[in-house]
Amino acid sequence: MCPMNRLRTAFLILATGAALHGCAPESGEEPASLDWQAIDVPAAPDSSSPNLASGPDGTLTLSWLEAHDGGHSLKYAILDGEMWSAPSTVARGDNWFVNWADFPSVVPISDSLRAAHWLVRQPAGGYAYDVRFSLSADGGGTWSEPVMPHDDGTPTEHGFVTLFPQASGVGLVWLDGRNMANDWSPDAPLQGMTLRSATYESDLARTREMQVDELICDCCQTDVAVTDAGPVAVYRDRTPDETRDISLARFVDGEWQSGRPVANDGWTIGGCPVNGPAIAADGTRVAVAWFTAAGDEPKVRVARSSNSGESFSAPVDVTDGDVFGRVGIAMLNGGDVAVSWLCKESDDNARVCLRRVASGGQAGPVQIVSGDQDVSPLSVPQVARSGDFVIAAWTARDDAGSRVKSSRVAIASLP
Repeated sequence: MCPMNRLRTAFLILATGAALHGCAPESGEEPASLDWQAIDVPAAPDSSSPNLASGPDGTLTLSWLEAHDGGHSLKYAILDGEMWSAPSTVARGDNWFVNWADFPSVVPISDSLRAAHWLVRQPAGGYAYDVRFSLSADGGGTWSEPVMPHDDGTPTEHGFVTLFPQASGVGLVWLDGRNMANDWSPDAPLQGMTLRSATYESDLARTREMQVDELICDCCQTDVAVTDAGPVAVYRDRTPDETRDISLARFVDGEWQSGRPVANDGWTIGGCPVNGPAIAADGTRVAVAWFTAAGDEPKVRVARSSNSGESFSAPVDVTDGDVFGRVGIAMLNGGDVAVSWLCKESDDNARVCLRRVASGGQAGPVQIVSGDQDVSPLSVPQVARSGDFVIAAWTARDDAGSRVKSSRVAIASLP
């Protein structure tokens, strides 16, 4: 296990583009402007960290952070046709852990049940922080007192949460650093990051907490999709020899099955690349997108399953030029997917790129969905489907600081 400061140095090198040089699609292809439409987000200046979540009926919820008076608030809006609703506030605090890579969420679970999470600093400071989790049983009208899904009490990292519908309540997966508080050992799992999960009823009664994987990458985003066979989680795994490929775990008969690779890229790297996977599902169809730089060849890849994640096809390269990564994915009709990632404009400026990949693996032209917005490479754009459109959200930069922006693209316009 690398010391924490060494890992964070590796994160910074990769995140700022010193090792990843930009976005150069296949055969020198230049990204094209897409017939996109901006959707005004009711977010104030100094807003950031968007998250998109789809409800049972397909309605999208956009959540974000806003800075205020030395603290932050978690807000959200619901997509109503071509507009976002007026914003609502879930919670606010002056001791939150705020980081571009690890961001909160508001997720519709059912017609009336909503779940939200955010992160709170521990007194130890640094990267010691906890998850706070709250439910609303009246569609966001009121929110419960927050609880922590973990009770280990260690001054370590707990974050990178994904919330998802689970039976009659809510499920969570998160990165849990409790083993990092152990005394030094040559056995990496005894000191490494773990993936854990918990389930809650709508009254916040915890029904299960369990370990999903004993050793995973330290700070890559997680994601979960619900298939006809149940929830499927994806995450960046880690082996003792520092191979950090993407793995998938399925929740079957009340238990998480052991994680297994979506593909064997063989990316060996001595620190976390801060580049998590994204997953989308429709019935038994599943698609996973991710970034890898195995063999010093940065790529965005996608793989598919037709059996709820039991097995996957060989991966397809969505773009094989130099890329920042930060992927997103949305399921389209007939098994097609829209995959997004950050294209590079300069060392500190990016664009949100999108590409349709057909069910047979054929990729359409690379398109820009963020227009001329100045997008930070230190951000994680979001994409999701809403009816006949793909919705994108990102953190833009301007003279006033940062602000959450969004756009929509007609699926029919994606070649």
